[in-house]
Amino acid sequence: MDFKKLHFNDAPDMRIPPPGPKAKKILDAQAKTEGNAVYYPKVLPFVPEEGMGATIRDADGNTYIDFYAGVSVLNFGHSNPYILDKALAQMKKLTHSLDFPTAARTELVRRLIGLAPGNMKNDAKVVFGGPTGSDAVESAIKLAKSNTKRLSVIAFEGSYHGQTTMALAATAEKKYRENYSPLGPEVHFAPYPNVYRNPFRTDDPNTCVEMCIDYLEDMVQNPDSGVLSPAAMIVEPIQGEGGIIVPPDNFLPEVERICRKNGIVLIVDEVQAAFGRAGKWFASEYSGVNPDVITMAKSIGGIGLPLSGIMYRGDLDIWKPGAHLGTFRGDVVAMAAGVAAIDFAEESDLLKHVNMVGEKALKYLKDLMKENKCIGDVRGKGLFIGVEFVKDRKTKVPWKEICDKIQLECFKNGLIVWRAGAYGNIIRIMPPLTITDELMTKGLDIFSKEIKSSEKSLL
Repeated sequence: MDFKKLHFNDAPDMRIPPPGPKAKKILDAQAKTEGNAVYYPKVLPFVPEEGMGATIRDADGNTYIDFYAGVSVLNFGHSNPYILDKALAQMKKLTHSLDFPTAARTELVRRLIGLAPGNMKNDAKVVFGGPTGSDAVESAIKLAKSNTKRLSVIAFEGSYHGQTTMALAATAEKKYRENYSPLGPEVHFAPYPNVYRNPFRTDDPNTCVEMCIDYLEDMVQNPDSGVLSPAAMIVEPIQGEGGIIVPPDNFLPEVERICRKNGIVLIVDEVQAAFGRAGKWFASEYSGVNPDVITMAKSIGGIGLPLSGIMYRGDLDIWKPGAHLGTFRGDVVAMAAGVAAIDFAEESDLLKHVNMVGEKALKYLKDLMKENKCIGDVRGKGLFIGVEFVKDRKTKVPWKEICDKIQLECFKNGLIVWRAGAYGNIIRIMPPLTITDELMTKGLDIFSKEIKSSEKSLL
């Protein structure tokens, strides 16, 4: 497939310094009428008007390269015509059906089960719920508690699972939780094998995994650990909000071993990492792990339509009818778009494209790290890449200020990137998966230029 036809050809094209007059007017109106919780436009004064592929145009006619994809909501690109046609055709027929079966729903479930990783492939159950990843996490934990009749949950340092009560309780970053405690009871955090920045201060991947697993095993088995027998462990196969932390491949199998030994339900949160983002349908495939439950959202709706759900082992299906509900479990348009997205990906050999472009991008960024001492680490899989900035490579002191500046300067020059990590010192490279080599290189060149310029101005 010729991916070049899926984007605005003029990107980047900055006609007026942002925000222009039209954008300012809309931003002012938003500031007057919407609540203080609005976040993104307070970081970048961006007013999107039209998107196509991996490009997006603002209200004043500026065209940007998108390296963010709505936090992995738009894996298949803005306004992908193949998916859009199928979604519009469904919209003209039926938009909502609760959980009554429809052709689109039945086909999406069938396709998801066929794509499932590990032992779940072709032998799983699917439940749709509310439209967000948080809803999927809530339902996964409910299912685990229903099966085990236990209360406690183990999550991991650096994790992000959502903003509803139980999902937030399993989210590690303090800024999201500190004003709302107590949240869900009995959630305990174990270290995640961030090889670059971990509490054990080791940069050896095997030692890092070994120490994380020893700690985790002690939490579960030590009678004095303070951790009640867990109902579930919830883990991201690659941490997204935590800073694109890619664990060594031997980590998740060890987590699975501990779960099997102790009767714990293993929930793999694939909300951000799945649907091709990391170069496979599910990022957990890299480790060969067998999840008990997978959470899904974001790009499951094909073209940015809200939908979420869980997929799980059939023997866990003990819920009675109505045990888990959600009005938007019947969004037939999102389901039709999800089927179309899978068709599009398979017909265009999208995963091969993702890995090819991602491999080149990772090499470009690692070469960039050799030239720029402010880059402490580059890591990722597919088009799920993190660049970590530090004031000093030896001490690894996080450098948030340079990230703030790079993000803003990239925006002014036609590239949208976003930050991550507890210290806000990581830039995520997460374009729509349909991005071309040419657009990727243009975006990385802008990024490279702004790193050099920002470092010079801040020193």
